[in-house]
Amino acid sequence: MSPPWCLSLVFLLGMASEGISCPSRCSCQYLEVNCTGQQLQEFPLDIPLDTRQLILAANNVSHLPAVELSFLADLVYLDCRKNLLGDDLDFTFIGVAKLVYLDLSFNNLTQVTFSTFSHLLSLVVLKISDNPNLVAIEKDAFANNTWLRHLDVSRTGLTFLDTSTMRDLPNLRLLGLSDNLWHCNCSFLDFIIWMMESDVHFPDADNITCYTPAGLHALRMPAAEAQLHSSCLTQLHKQDYVFLCLVGFCIFLAGTMAAWLAGSCAVIYEAHASKGEEEEEEEEDTA
Repeated sequence: MSPPWCLSLVFLLGMASEGISCPSRCSCQYLEVNCTGQQLQEFPLDIPLDTRQLILAANNVSHLPAVELSFLADLVYLDCRKNLLGDDLDFTFIGVAKLVYLDLSFNNLTQVTFSTFSHLLSLVVLKISDNPNLVAIEKDAFANNTWLRHLDVSRTGLTFLDTSTMRDLPNLRLLGLSDNLWHCNCSFLDFIIWMMESDVHFPDADNITCYTPAGLHALRMPAAEAQLHSSCLTQLHKQDYVFLCLVGFCIFLAGTMAAWLAGSCAVIYEAHASKGEEEEEEEEDTA
């Protein structure tokens, strides 16, 4: 039989939980609010301020209000997968700096900028996969998320990632990149080399393939690296040819000027020498 003080504690906790408000159509328990699959159109109201885990998965929410989120200062887990969130997320998470887990997969994100996640200094897991309209991630987008260990950008519209974007993440251990539209040109070679040399694990690595150009379509990254090495390291771009033409012209011009100066000096010297000889001959005739 439980001691009387234990029964009293259970009773008090039960009374407290009954007094805590819970959003309509959501279920609440200690420090957790779950609104999965309730066809919500907007961010729910009356979320307890001490909530640490909020699940809004499989709804129709198109906007996360920064002010309402900022009231949940202790939030560490936020699941918003399978909603209609778009590209208006800059500064949205400014008030939830303790957030450790964030799932924004299966939404309508179009880009990630420095202002999107820069305030989430404690973030460890970030899932933004299955956003088919996500076409751009700024190279400093994760500069402040140095604790990030798990990042998933699989199945998006991404064609390029800057290598410095990943090098800003010293604790990164797992990176999802599969089934994207990677454009494997010479500019992307540095990122592929980073993939081959890093200690990061890439799940579903067989599906991390080139989408363009046509000659590398469906080619896995190790094979693409080999081909790009042979073509990119010997390939000259248009600006390279312009530079070489300018260098050649400068060398030609310098050579022409040097030859002209040398010829002029030789003519002047010859003229001066001939004049000297004539003066000596005149002096001898006079004598």
